[in-house]
Amino acid sequence: MTQARDGSAPRQLAAIDLGSNSFHLLIVEYSEGYFKTLEKRGEKVQLADGMDHHGQLSEEAMERAMACLAMFARFIDGIAPEDIRIVGTNALRIASNSGEFLSRAQQFLQHDIEIISGREEARLIYLGAAHALADVHGRRLVADIGGGSTEMIIGERFTPLALESLEMGCVVYTDRFFADGRVTEKNFRQAEREARSELASIARNYRRLGWQDPIGTSGTIRATAEILEAHQQCSEGIITRKGLEWLKKRLIKAGQLEGLALDGLKPTRARVYPAGLAILRAIFDLLELESMRYAGGALREGVMYDLIGRNTPEDPRHESVKALVKRFDIDERQQLNVCQTADILFSSARSEWGLTELHRCYLQWAASLHEMGLSISHARFHRHGSYILENADLSGFSRPEQGLLAFLVRAHRRRYPTREARQLPERQALHFQRIAVLLRLAVMLNHSRDDEPFQDLSLTIKGETLILTLPEQDTLRLNDAEREAHYLQEAGITLEVAIRQTNPPA
Repeated sequence: MTQARDGSAPRQLAAIDLGSNSFHLLIVEYSEGYFKTLEKRGEKVQLADGMDHHGQLSEEAMERAMACLAMFARFIDGIAPEDIRIVGTNALRIASNSGEFLSRAQQFLQHDIEIISGREEARLIYLGAAHALADVHGRRLVADIGGGSTEMIIGERFTPLALESLEMGCVVYTDRFFADGRVTEKNFRQAEREARSELASIARNYRRLGWQDPIGTSGTIRATAEILEAHQQCSEGIITRKGLEWLKKRLIKAGQLEGLALDGLKPTRARVYPAGLAILRAIFDLLELESMRYAGGALREGVMYDLIGRNTPEDPRHESVKALVKRFDIDERQQLNVCQTADILFSSARSEWGLTELHRCYLQWAASLHEMGLSISHARFHRHGSYILENADLSGFSRPEQGLLAFLVRAHRRRYPTREARQLPERQALHFQRIAVLLRLAVMLNHSRDDEPFQDLSLTIKGETLILTLPEQDTLRLNDAEREAHYLQEAGITLEVAIRQTNPPA
């Protein structure tokens, strides 16, 4: 476990997940590798409920969300911004008006919201579940049925081996199959059939990998365990195939969602519960399960553990970058040379430009990956690399973070991308435009692809004016720097190239 920053001083940390069905808040006090829960809340918002055929979140759903976030904002007030992480999931991934939602939500929270990919959501769910379970050997299957998507993970200890996010959830399926408020054999069977179709794409591979311990997390599966236990159909949170069959019959007998009453079922979940149960039964069928146990610990806990490990050697983003270097066969010597020169430039710029260790990480990641597009084509390879980074599923990175990294790779050569720079998030735009300048200089100074990184330089910065001093005999780099000065004018940067005289030998 990661230590607190100074090894002992407690930190307050906050994690919020904005799910398609529920919003969750977790606040902890963290010190010396352990945390104590200070606040834990979950609110049914049903953000995905009523999303129209254009993929737009309804005004009613957004108003419910804002009311919840206004309450959450009071809890996180006073916590350091770097100790808060807020993530959005499926509804915000697919909503055509998610930009409007984020603008309004960030005003309430005064903090950025990161929309994460489905597989990143699965990774964080597994992280939360794994920490909640005993640290034993053997593979686990973890299933998490959310409002808009269902995450399926196989992992061992704290390492996921297979991650999938499927387009099925209890809110979405309620709108699709139970919109009339009735629960019948026919619409229940239709929901199960659709869920089995979604699961068919992963079932064979998951069964091949195998597991010893099937685990379920979050609302639908927790509710199922509680209902079955309340009706003496299970014990110790173990859900069985027989229990699910009993539950299906009870729901069909009840006949309607309105006023659905079962011991153990909260009224706030009743409307979306039959759809969640249909998905759970499909998981049992396609993965040939006889039982599953419920375990606490899911997305918000995973976000919290991930927050603790961020910007440390344990940060999963470092491993993702290493994996990309290997996958795209990036010239290891060249990327290391650019990284080392970039670090020299960063040290010169850090104080004047107000850069942080996180900015250093982004510069190093971009320096490692700037040539990844060469695996596709030499022509416009900076654009190819940027596209990959923008659209790939990268473990540890949120979509906005991938966008920032993609911008740096896009900006590292040729004309400065002023249009893309204007599209950067307002709070980060200036810093990342400046990091892009440092990356450009590092790449330019290593253009000759020498065996060693270029270090014979000095950089002085005064606002947006850079003075780069190079040795007089290095005509190639002097010429490259003069050309770069022309490019940087479009970024509002003045690059002055100075020549360091070398004294002739006595």
